[in-house]
Amino acid sequence: MPDVLLIDTPLPGVRRLTMNRPEKRNALNNELRGAIFSALTESDRDPEIRVSIIRGAGPSFSAGYDLAANNAVDQPYYTAQGLLPWSRHVVEGWFRMWDLAKPVIAQVHGYCLAGGSELATACDLVYVAEDAQIGYPPTRLMSPPDMQFHPWLLGMRRAMEMYLTGDAITGIEAAQDGFANRAYPADKLDEEVLKIAERVSKVPADLQQINKRSVHRAMEHMGMRDALRSGADLQSLAFCTESSQAYRAQFKRDGGSVRNLLSQRDAPFQDYRERKPGN
Repeated sequence: MPDVLLIDTPLPGVRRLTMNRPEKRNALNNELRGAIFSALTESDRDPEIRVSIIRGAGPSFSAGYDLAANNAVDQPYYTAQGLLPWSRHVVEGWFRMWDLAKPVIAQVHGYCLAGGSELATACDLVYVAEDAQIGYPPTRLMSPPDMQFHPWLLGMRRAMEMYLTGDAITGIEAAQDGFANRAYPADKLDEEVLKIAERVSKVPADLQQINKRSVHRAMEHMGMRDALRSGADLQSLAFCTESSQAYRAQFKRDGGSVRNLLSQRDAPFQDYRERKPGN
C-alpha cells in the first residue's frame, strides 16, 4: 500500500510534504491528516528545517474531507466530545498548524475544495496555479464550512456569494481577493514556490517564529480565532436542519454512493464533477 504522504527535502532547510492519494484527489481521511500533522511536528522540532511546503500528487491539491471514510474513528488527536464535534475537531487541527513555530506554505493546483481549502488556509503562505479551483460546494446541501475563513480573507461580499452558491473561484481570483499570495501558471508553480521557500528559509528560525506570530496575533486581536470557533458551532447547527439530515442520510461509506451524491449536489449547477465540456 503506497504511503499517503511523501516527504522530501528539495532545498537546504526546506521540507516538502506531498499528499499521495491521487486516485481520491487527495481527500483528507484521518490517516492522511495524521501523517500531515506528524510530519509538520517533526519539521518544527528539526533544527535543520526552516520552512515546510504542502502540495498534492496527481490532478488536485485536495478535494476535501474523505466522505467515504469513517472519520469518527482513529482521529489523529483528541477533541472534547459533545454534540456533533467534527467541526470543532478539524478547526482545532488547523489551529495546531497555525501555532507551529516554523512557516508552512500551501502549493495549490487543481481542485482545492471544502476541507482542502481549510488545509490551505491553515498554512502561512498560499501560492496557487492560475487555473486552480477553490470552493466550498457543501454549502449547497450540507452546511457552511467547518473553518469559516472566507469573510476574513475574501471579504463579506465574496464570502457571501461563495456560501450562497457553493461556486468556486479560480487561482487568479483567489490571489486578487486575498485567499492566496500569488497565482502562477500551473507549469511554473513548483519552481516559483521553491524560490519563495528558499527566501523564507534565509531568516533564522528563532526570529521567524516571532515574525509569524506577530501577524497571527494581529488577526486574533481583531477576533479571527474566536470567529472561527463560533463558525464551527454554526456548522454543527446546520447539520441539524432537515435538508442537511436528509442529504447526509443517503451517504454510505463506498465510493459509488459518494460520487452519486456529489453529482446530485452539483448537477443543477453544472460544475465540479458535473461540468460540461467547454464550460
